Amino acid sequence: MSELDRKKTASPAYDSDAVDSEASSEVFDSDGTRLLSNNGVNYGSIPTGGVAQAFKIPESRKIGVTGAVFLILNKMIGTGIFSTPSSIFAATGSVGICLLMWAAAGVLTLSGLGVYLEFGLAIPRSGGEKNYLERIYKRPPFLATSIFAVQMVILGFSAGNSLAFGRYVLLALGYHLPDGWAARAIAVLCITFVVVLHATLPQWGLRLTNALGVFKVVVLLLIVFSGLAALAGHRLVPDPHNFDNIWVIEKGDGYGGGGAYAYATALLQVVYSYKGWENANYVLGELKNPRRTLSIAAPLAVVGVTILYVLANVAYFAAIPKEDLAKSEVIVAGLFFRNVFGESIAARSLPALVALSNIGNVLAVSFAHSRVNEELAKEGILPFSKFWASNKPFNTPAASLLLHWIVTVIVLVAPPPGPAYNFIVNLYTYPGSWINAFVAGGLIYLQLTKSENWSSPFHNPLPVTVVYLLLNAFLALTPFIPPNSDWNADGYPYYAFPIVGCAVLLLGVVYWAFWIKVWPKLGGYVVVAETSIDEYGAEVVTYGRLPAREAGFLVCEDE
Repeated sequence: MSELDRKKTASPAYDSDAVDSEASSEVFDSDGTRLLSNNGVNYGSIPTGGVAQAFKIPESRKIGVTGAVFLILNKMIGTGIFSTPSSIFAATGSVGICLLMWAAAGVLTLSGLGVYLEFGLAIPRSGGEKNYLERIYKRPPFLATSIFAVQMVILGFSAGNSLAFGRYVLLALGYHLPDGWAARAIAVLCITFVVVLHATLPQWGLRLTNALGVFKVVVLLLIVFSGLAALAGHRLVPDPHNFDNIWVIEKGDGYGGGGAYAYATALLQVVYSYKGWENANYVLGELKNPRRTLSIAAPLAVVGVTILYVLANVAYFAAIPKEDLAKSEVIVAGLFFRNVFGESIAARSLPALVALSNIGNVLAVSFAHSRVNEELAKEGILPFSKFWASNKPFNTPAASLLLHWIVTVIVLVAPPPGPAYNFIVNLYTYPGSWINAFVAGGLIYLQLTKSENWSSPFHNPLPVTVVYLLLNAFLALTPFIPPNSDWNADGYPYYAFPIVGCAVLLLGVVYWAFWIKVWPKLGGYVVVAETSIDEYGAEVVTYGRLPAREAGFLVCEDE
């Protein structure tokens, strides 16, 4: 028996230890049968249920620095910067503190970027946190991967921005239907268009993503320069004098006096407005020279967005009185355009601008999340893995895009309008705080534990990693704190949101228990994993099944 055949890792149900193989790339038949490794040894069929198909992205389709920048920008810049500043000022009552929060959130985002750069440059494979959690939390085997998989598949939808696209398209056409079936129908058409485009014409999907990324930057620059003009007196309203005594904390009509909870919630909203900076880590396998591309594109995108966000807020304060800003809710940018350019231009332009921003986000999220689904399926983690991992017939992750489409459409059409739908969409981001906290804590462990032999071309300073860990602990725990206002203000108890989010993560534990313990015991097999080293030096794990008798023989021989 060859050395590689012996180095199969039995599931934890049989108390065997994981042993890494040192193989490099392998060759597979179209039906998933392993034919040859690079040393020419025939290894026979892969374990039942495992997936090992050839996945080669043509160089012409790989993403360069510019494409990676816009892939990040499109996910980061959604509707948040056009609406969130209202609630931030309403909570704080201070112009200076608002601007400080937006700048501080950018710095906190950079701390997370440092963590993901260290992991991404050490493990330059598509999949993002899946790879990092597997590297950190090896025991119990498969547990961290299962938790991440359940969270990503169930909550990795694009329903929020798809529905926002439908709403703003209707507003641009003159209809005011915030969450009716018309908006949902347009949302379904939006996600369908995006998925079909990425599956059949991937290059055009990336070109459209890049074009919308450029468009978003142009819109924010328009707001920034219009704000500078407003500061110089070029506006249709009197000077709001918002920069007089910039650090004073006021309590007025609809703003200020929220207390510590309001400040914490405001920071939470600002941080969420920066979400998406990790998008390139999900598709590293499709980047040209992934280490170089990621190390340039990610910092450039995050620093650029931080500067644009802070300056956009300066522009809003330059043209909108405090009372109007606090009550503007989701139409901050519209109010800004009205005060600078007039009612007609604001009414016509803003909905269309925000709608294009929404579909850019859907394009970026669908592209990246489908790659994560594909990586999970390639390792046999999902039910019907071989189907979801398939890249036929267009040599694209069409099946994984279909999985993303199915989940998104279910979220769009199943819940009734109102609190139930808003609850599900808001749940999209919360469990990610726990995942990020475990990634940050794991990096601290790897850096401090010499026996792990951890190395990366980039070293994130320990204090920066600690800051990111504390940030995510704050994001994960704050929603459990009772608000000063009505506990059921959103139509459900405040604690329902974090409890359900944690329940989704626990569902991953349940899935792991059935996948590793119950089903294998009933079926007479064990879950196994083969680990190899790819051409970039990163680990490649393929999950599968072996009959219990054969697995026991392999374990005994290894011992």
